[in-house]
Amino acid sequence: MDIAFKDVSYIYQRNTPFEHRALDKLSFEVPSGSFLAVIGHTGSGKSTLIQHLNGLVQPTEGEVRIGDFVLKAGQKNKDLKRLRSKVGVVFQYPEHQLFEETIAKDIAFGPTNFGVEQEEIERRTKEILPAVGLSEKYLERSPFDLSGGQMRRVAIAGVLASKPRVLVLDEPTAGLDPRGQKEIMDMFYDLHVREGLTTVLVTHSMEDAVKYADEVLIMSGGKKYLQGKPEEVFAQKERLNAVQLDVPEMVQFLNELKTRTGIDLPFHKQDITELAAEIAAKIGKGASE
Repeated sequence: MDIAFKDVSYIYQRNTPFEHRALDKLSFEVPSGSFLAVIGHTGSGKSTLIQHLNGLVQPTEGEVRIGDFVLKAGQKNKDLKRLRSKVGVVFQYPEHQLFEETIAKDIAFGPTNFGVEQEEIERRTKEILPAVGLSEKYLERSPFDLSGGQMRRVAIAGVLASKPRVLVLDEPTAGLDPRGQKEIMDMFYDLHVREGLTTVLVTHSMEDAVKYADEVLIMSGGKKYLQGKPEEVFAQKERLNAVQLDVPEMVQFLNELKTRTGIDLPFHKQDITELAAEIAAKIGKGASE
C-alpha cells in the first residue's frame, strides 16, 4: 500500500492557550513496498506523523492517503476499522500491551476484533511464530512468564496476525541490548521483504536507517527537513549537524578516510566486509600505478 501526505498539519488543543502545531504542511510520498525511516529529535513531529497512518488522529489541515483510504481534514472516516486491519503499529515497548492469560489468546486478540475466523487465526499463528523466533510450545503459557525479549516477540506476533500491508515501527528496539536490537530489526526487514510490506520506521538510530531503509525522512519542527535515499541524505553533513543530527559511523569513516589518505570511496550502503574489500582494491590499484 502506498502512502501520501499532502499539506498535512496537525494542531493539538486548537483554539486554546496551549495550541501546538505538531505537523506543519507536511507533504511526502512512500511507494508501496518501500521502507521509510523517519528521523528527528523529540518534538519534531515523528509520533504525530505515524498516528495518522491508522487513524489514531486525523489531519487538522490537508489529506492523508494510505492505499485507497483517505483521511481528510474536516471529514469523518467511517472505515477506520478496515484501515486499522491493514496498518499494523508496533509501539515502543509493545510488551506493555500484553494482557491475556495465554500467548495464543494475546496473538488472537487483534484478528478476532477484525472478524477473522478462529480457524484462520490458528493458521496465521502457526505461520507467524517461526517468523518472530518463537515455538508453538509457548502458546498455552502466560506471556508474563517469558523474558522481556520473548514478550516483545509475542506482542509483535499479535500485530502481524492481522496480516497488515503497512507496518509502522515506533522505536521497536528501545531497551534492547545490541544483539537484541539487531535480531529484531533483521526480523522486521525479513518480513518486509518476504511479505512485500510498506514499512515506516521511526528511529533515533542512524545506523538502522542506513542499513534497512530505501528512503529517509528527516523531521524538524513538524516539517520535512530532508528526504531522499540514505546515501544522499547522509552525505549532507552540515545540514544534519544544523538540526543536531550526526551522520552514521560508516559515512563518518569514509569522510575521515578521504581526509587522511585521499582515498575517496562513495557510500552505497556497503557493510564492513564490502568496505574492506573496496579499500584493499583501491590501495592495490594505487600501488600498481
